[in-house]
Amino acid sequence: MPTAILTGPPVPGSSLEGDLRSLGFDVRTAAGAAEAETLLAGVPGEDRVALVDTRFVGHVHALRLGLTDPRFPLSAIPGAVTAQRSGRQALTRAMARENSASGQGAGNGTLVEGLPDRVTAALDTDVHRPELGSLVAAVPADPQARNEARQAVAAVDEEGVRLRSAVKARDGFFTTFCVSPYSRHLARWCARRGLTPNQVTTASLLTALIAAGCAATGTRAGYVAAGVLLLASFVLDCADGQLARYSLQYSTLGAWLDATFDRAKEYAFYAGLALGAARGGDDVWALALGAIILQSCRHVIDFSFAEGRAGSAGGPAAALSGRLDRVGWTVWVRRMIVLPIGERWALIAVLTAVTNPRVTFWVLLAGCAFAAAYTTAGRVLRSVRRPATDGEGAARAARALADLADGGPLSALAHRFRARGGVTAAALGAVLVTGSALVWGAGWQTVLAALAYVICSAAAVGRPLTGRLDWLVPPLFRAAEYGAVLVLAADAEVNGALPAAYGLVSAVAYHHYDTVYRIRGDAGAPPRALVRAIGGHEGRTLAVAVLAAVLTASGFTVALTALAVAVALVVLAESIRFWVAAHQGGAPAVHDEGEPA
Repeated sequence: MPTAILTGPPVPGSSLEGDLRSLGFDVRTAAGAAEAETLLAGVPGEDRVALVDTRFVGHVHALRLGLTDPRFPLSAIPGAVTAQRSGRQALTRAMARENSASGQGAGNGTLVEGLPDRVTAALDTDVHRPELGSLVAAVPADPQARNEARQAVAAVDEEGVRLRSAVKARDGFFTTFCVSPYSRHLARWCARRGLTPNQVTTASLLTALIAAGCAATGTRAGYVAAGVLLLASFVLDCADGQLARYSLQYSTLGAWLDATFDRAKEYAFYAGLALGAARGGDDVWALALGAIILQSCRHVIDFSFAEGRAGSAGGPAAALSGRLDRVGWTVWVRRMIVLPIGERWALIAVLTAVTNPRVTFWVLLAGCAFAAAYTTAGRVLRSVRRPATDGEGAARAARALADLADGGPLSALAHRFRARGGVTAAALGAVLVTGSALVWGAGWQTVLAALAYVICSAAAVGRPLTGRLDWLVPPLFRAAEYGAVLVLAADAEVNGALPAAYGLVSAVAYHHYDTVYRIRGDAGAPPRALVRAIGGHEGRTLAVAVLAAVLTASGFTVALTALAVAVALVVLAESIRFWVAAHQGGAPAVHDEGEPA
């Protein structure tokens, strides 16, 4: 249980102790600095502890922001400072230094005045200071100032501030104007009933799975119900993040579940649409697979660009973007045309309800293709004009891009060729393997092209990925691997080949998303043993090409299914083990603000 140590004599009429108890703190009082140090030492090391000045006047939500956010080891607001387990040693050192500097540290009541602020100033490490905005957090020095602070507290609608802050600061047009105005009230309703963000996230997943089941019926009523339920699932998806911000219930496990379930919901719904179309005699599995390939490649472009730090550069493209930002309506237009998750799910839901799966997928593919071309072109323009980078930042970016590349044992063996091609080699390999699959299909020409892809993949990562356009290497690998699977499965022309390919790409895409989430959470990439076990991107691409060449169409379908199951079992087992262990081990809490596209 967290402990709050009130420092100083009690203030008549103060609600501070009750406010702290309402936030879950066990409250203790120290009349002097030495007693405060003794109480601090007596709090178990794994528990959160806070020092709070008894003269504090402010909003309860200011205390909540300053003292309960699980993402930061140390946090402070005027009159209060708190430490989690990882920040306890720094707080203890600061307390000892402050008491030593104050003299003998005796239990003199005058020495305890302003102690939390003095301890905060004595800390020798970074301290998080939350943005309070209009919220009040003050330590009045006299009765007049105290009265003025109380009037300032009464003048602010604390609940209104808390509700507004629950909404993500930067979001898409549809989410901002069509969902958040009421989903934040749903988040508050959930908070008041003790629901957790993870429970709301799970409810969103279940709703989306039911929507996928409705779409799989292939009936008009089923499609209408699917569209409505998909929108309901998105409302819950917004509410879970808003609940986390409203109640500061952030966690490593929650961020992973939120991000992972978003992918599961979208992939399940696409599969439901494909099954529903098949009931009506229309085979759209290739379109469904194309949709997840395009969306996954868009996301890896976003992730790679961010990790490569290409966005730090200026240049004409960045300058134009800055000028457009000053024209309000252009901000919303540009956020809409990149088809973020809100606009994308609204589009899918409406098209599902009023048209059919084939139309839904074609419109989705066209929209995502335009969005991908728009964002990628802008990033390329920014990248070619940015100055070369070096130092620790460049080394970190190169490591992240190498991890995102997902190279396996074959690529490591091919490093012996000492070739260093960067993005050029990656592009050449991608064109060779996908082009051969398109032209020759399942044949030895494609196997040879896949071997060339292995060599090109090794050459692409033969040097650190620090070039201006090297952030394109991981997206090119994703496009080559996923695209080859799609083309070869479509070339088989037997029932079940494309659904099997859909399962394989989904399992591999999960692994690639999981890699991103680990890097984002500073947890490092998945272990090399896992990457080797599932072959790396070049090993899987070569394996699929060989299987397509040596097996019959029906045998190839069985092999794809077996490969999909094997990859899914391996990556899911390791991923679940890792994230649960990280959560139970007290990994720093994080909060994923959602996909960038």
